[in-house]
Amino acid sequence: MFERKITSIFENWYHSNRKKALLIKGLRQVGKTYIVRDFCQKHYQNFIEINFKNDRTLKEAFDGDLSVDRLIMRISALKPNARFVPHKTIIFFDEIQECARARASIKPFVDDGRYDIIASGSLLGLRNYNKKLNQDVPVGYERIVPMHALDFEEFLWARGISKNIIAYLRKCFAEEKPVDVPIHKAMLSYFKEYLVVGGMPSIVDTFLENHDLNATINGQRDLIEEYKDDFGKHLDEKENEDIDRTLLARIEAVFSSLPSQLAKENQKFTYSGIATKAKGRDYDNAIQWLVDYGLAMKCFNLRKPELPLEGNKINESFKLFLSDSGLLVSLLEDGTAANILQGDLYVYKGAIFENAVADAIATKNEPLYYFRKDSGLEIDFVKQIDGKATLIEVKSVSGRTKAADEVLSHPDKYHVDSCIKLGEYNIGHGGTKLTIPYYMAFLL
Repeated sequence: MFERKITSIFENWYHSNRKKALLIKGLRQVGKTYIVRDFCQKHYQNFIEINFKNDRTLKEAFDGDLSVDRLIMRISALKPNARFVPHKTIIFFDEIQECARARASIKPFVDDGRYDIIASGSLLGLRNYNKKLNQDVPVGYERIVPMHALDFEEFLWARGISKNIIAYLRKCFAEEKPVDVPIHKAMLSYFKEYLVVGGMPSIVDTFLENHDLNATINGQRDLIEEYKDDFGKHLDEKENEDIDRTLLARIEAVFSSLPSQLAKENQKFTYSGIATKAKGRDYDNAIQWLVDYGLAMKCFNLRKPELPLEGNKINESFKLFLSDSGLLVSLLEDGTAANILQGDLYVYKGAIFENAVADAIATKNEPLYYFRKDSGLEIDFVKQIDGKATLIEVKSVSGRTKAADEVLSHPDKYHVDSCIKLGEYNIGHGGTKLTIPYYMAFLL
């Protein structure tokens, strides 16, 4: 069981008046069930867990009238060990996407107020979820909290690194002072491990058990096959209906194209990178499906690298990253992971490091933006930091940031005066640019 930052959100919810249910959404296998179960068992006298994927008979308890007393009676009959003590009981609806009526029951439970509700599920980000079943989501009765895989700091916790060391890194970052060299080298090594392993809890656990890279990669590839199975399974919410096989094929094609899309010097997502004659109108739904599912992240180009970033984004121009660097590495050929750890990866290294930085930003539930002009000028990311638009450049090798220099040299044109450059170097300054090591991406 790994320590997770999301626990602080649970604690704040628990110590509030809890007028809403807590709904945890996220990609399958990011650790939702384990963290919710651990929290509930520590904070409540009575914990009732209903997994709608495993306890399929419990779906029937939610047919018909959704009055709380009736639901309690039915659940009690199906789960004899369940104890419903008012104000001392929490009900955990796990895999709630498998039972639309259970999600509809959140409203009466919250209105009743005797029992707290936490729910979790994959696929809840999908826009058409429950549309065919004509089930409304309980708007105003849920506090929706996204959950992601472990970020690098959580990986360090799992790795057993002292929190005093991490506090020291934070202090160096805040004061813009170099990290002690032995610690800096160790953190670079740990970060390369994180690139290869990623943050899926089961994969991290496999790696930490014996540091077997083959077992780690096999676990990642098994996980990807589970996700691919989801592609088809959840295009059809009613069993025995026909799956939209055209959309399924397009989702699989977009997903398969991601490693090669990121390998291009200009990483803008292109439809021709999927198939020679592919058109946006045919594949846009497939791309959005992967984003809503949580496996892909869109990074939008900007008309100008200035605030408001959302107001300046170009909807039809974007990069597409994978939501976990370890999964990206596992999609590449055998030996790639070892090359990363040994520092022997060349051109593609930039794509992997950039994907990791994108994931570090997205894990904070922040949108992703970059800036590119037709002239070829390109900034890897643009992020609002301390109320200002800030350029972020990710360098796989040491070198100048020509694009950033160009933007910074024209403040009247671009309205930007700061840049952060990430690389294998220590913290340092170079004019208007702050240089930080890769492993500090989680502090941005």
